[in-house]
Amino acid sequence: MKNKNPKSYETYLNTIQKTEECVVYRGENEWGSMEITCHKVFPGIELLYKDIRLSRYDFQLECPYRNILEIEHCREGRMECESEQTFYYVSQGDIAIRSTDLSEHEVVFPSGHYCGLNVVIDLEQTPRCLNCLLEDVDVRPDALRRKFCLPGQDCFILRKLPSIEHIFSELYDVPESVKRGYLKVKVLELLLFLTGLDMEQDKVLPRRYTQSQVTLAKNVGQYLCEHLREHITIAELAKRFGTSPTQLKTSFRGVYGTSVQTFAREEKMRRAAVLLRETDRTVMDIAGQFGYSNASKFSGTFQTVLGQTPMQYRLQSNSNT
Repeated sequence: MKNKNPKSYETYLNTIQKTEECVVYRGENEWGSMEITCHKVFPGIELLYKDIRLSRYDFQLECPYRNILEIEHCREGRMECESEQTFYYVSQGDIAIRSTDLSEHEVVFPSGHYCGLNVVIDLEQTPRCLNCLLEDVDVRPDALRRKFCLPGQDCFILRKLPSIEHIFSELYDVPESVKRGYLKVKVLELLLFLTGLDMEQDKVLPRRYTQSQVTLAKNVGQYLCEHLREHITIAELAKRFGTSPTQLKTSFRGVYGTSVQTFAREEKMRRAAVLLRETDRTVMDIAGQFGYSNASKFSGTFQTVLGQTPMQYRLQSNSNT
């Protein structure tokens, strides 16, 4: 991805739309494509919508920001975070709060896609207290960082709370006619909610995984993707990678958020969908490529994963082109 704006939050992306309040970035690399829509909400506070269809990308700023508080909401998919050679994962419905700097690093999405939003607070630029924006709203960004980002705890993850989930759900569907003001109100609502949150009741300490566990899981994932025609058991995988079945299953679910069998089945169906969309090969021919000798069984699995039969999917794809 080509960097066209070294001061932007996301780099290696093309700027495809830009106004005073909003910038839309889009780009692709060898792993897929991504689009980031960045709204400037308040001085030092940005709201980013992320639609990412790749497994990883390299992040780099020529002028990195050093004093950042991020509030990340995962709507779909899975994101990998690394800290001091240990790893944790943000998955659907999670809210992660972390203190960080925006410098060079690699961002990994084990499921190959990620949709969500991110409130980025530059503590050097934003007002120390936001009640100057609305009377009786006593929100202090630096106090939020001290509250959630304790020494030795670089990430705070919240459960799927109905009391806060509605804030995020409304942010994903904002009428254009009121978007500018609406985003200001919702971001203030979010920060005010977090200010009054009972940390001990609602926090989840992220489960961490070692480098060896992550490497094992990713090697297994790659092997499965290279042998999609075959039916491979857990015992066979454990023997091949020199580990126990329990360790393999634990590591794999930790990284991918699903079982080995479900991962393999869904990967087969995603790749079959590409062939249905981009070629005129028969359903039976495609089914055979992924180890299915029975078209009916393949069709049932495809519908379970993608919500349509192969023929319905092909017809809809053709009608959209």
